[in-house]
Amino acid sequence: MNRVRNRTSFVRDTTDRKNLFLLVQLRWLAVVGQIVTILIVHSQMGIRLPLLPMAAVIFVLIALNIASLIQIRRSSDVSNTQLFLELLIDVWALTLQLYLSGGASNPFISLYLLQVALGAVLLEAWSAWALVLVATAGFTWLIGTHQPLPLPPAYEGELFSLHIQGMFICFVLAASLLVPFLTQINRNLRARDAYLAELRQRSMEEAHIVRMGLLASGAAHELGTPLATLSVIVNDWRRMPSLKSDPDLADEMAEMQNQIDRCKTIVSGILMSSGEARGEGTVRTTVKGFLDGLVEDWLSSRSPKRFDYDNTVGPQERMIADLALKQVLFNVLDNALEASPGWIGVAALRQGDNLVVAVNDGGPGFDPAILEELGKPYRSTKKRPGSGLGLFLVVNVLRKLGGTVSAKNRPGGGATVTLTLPLSALSPGGSDGDD
Repeated sequence: MNRVRNRTSFVRDTTDRKNLFLLVQLRWLAVVGQIVTILIVHSQMGIRLPLLPMAAVIFVLIALNIASLIQIRRSSDVSNTQLFLELLIDVWALTLQLYLSGGASNPFISLYLLQVALGAVLLEAWSAWALVLVATAGFTWLIGTHQPLPLPPAYEGELFSLHIQGMFICFVLAASLLVPFLTQINRNLRARDAYLAELRQRSMEEAHIVRMGLLASGAAHELGTPLATLSVIVNDWRRMPSLKSDPDLADEMAEMQNQIDRCKTIVSGILMSSGEARGEGTVRTTVKGFLDGLVEDWLSSRSPKRFDYDNTVGPQERMIADLALKQVLFNVLDNALEASPGWIGVAALRQGDNLVVAVNDGGPGFDPAILEELGKPYRSTKKRPGSGLGLFLVVNVLRKLGGTVSAKNRPGGGATVTLTLPLSALSPGGSDGDD
């Protein structure tokens, strides 16, 4: 759960950085728009503006953008408070520019709504309402306090017409900026929500695996005592003269002892996989040797009519043997054997930095619904309680190692399950995938 919370925080930070970058882009457009507007009004229309104070405000916005870009490139966290402060500075800059150019009578005063709309999307509720209050206070202040805008004699009779034209330009500008930027912001937020939903689903699946592991470990502990008792009884029977003299009974008791020993080995493997058996330690081997030994162990207790095995992985690839990975491959092979007792084909090869193991069978193939929900628990066409957990465990174990599992139906019939693992996750000192 801590990993999920950390990932959630990381996703939110990433989304906020993307939104901050959009805010920077919008501010660059605002800077260019202010420069163009000031030049047109001052030079073309002959309306004298206080150029130095207005230029100082623009330089502050440019400095803020440069500082924001430096922070984005350093990948430092972006908080709601920072976004709120940056929007406050934008509102402050707009208020000053309006104060220097006519106050509330300036038709561009409706740009306050652009800042409020961005705050409603980007900020938490309290800071969005705080931005509304600040913008409202700025508007109210401009009604009674501003520098008068002296108009040339040629425009004195056209004040209302100029105001309407300015309002039209402001409307087109605000609408043209709002649509693309809010669309991109919403896309970022939807991507974040989708990823968070995936993380929650993974957390639930991992909790399910933990519960299964606890049950398996508990069952292994419980089975240890009766298996030991059965082993002692069978050994006593084998030494009894009346039973020892019967060859058929002797063979059957020997087979019983073999099966009991196999059960004890399985129980020991469960305990070792759960970290409770620490005596044997880790086993260093090669990828080729691990796969060859795994196939040999699997064939010793299973008997497909035909088994094709091709291992082209080089002998120099080192790895640490993992019982969980071994059980994963056993599950895939068992599923293939159940679907296709007549033939199974296994191919292992290296592709780039990955180990790829493909398991083919000649069975009926996967149902399309199963392929769409590959790796979901209890998704199976088998009418048995608990069926569908095999591929679920395979997918999750491979995912923890940084690998992937894919399945498809073969054109000529049958199915292929492909396991892809980064060799770095198998080698000594390798990573644990996305965890």
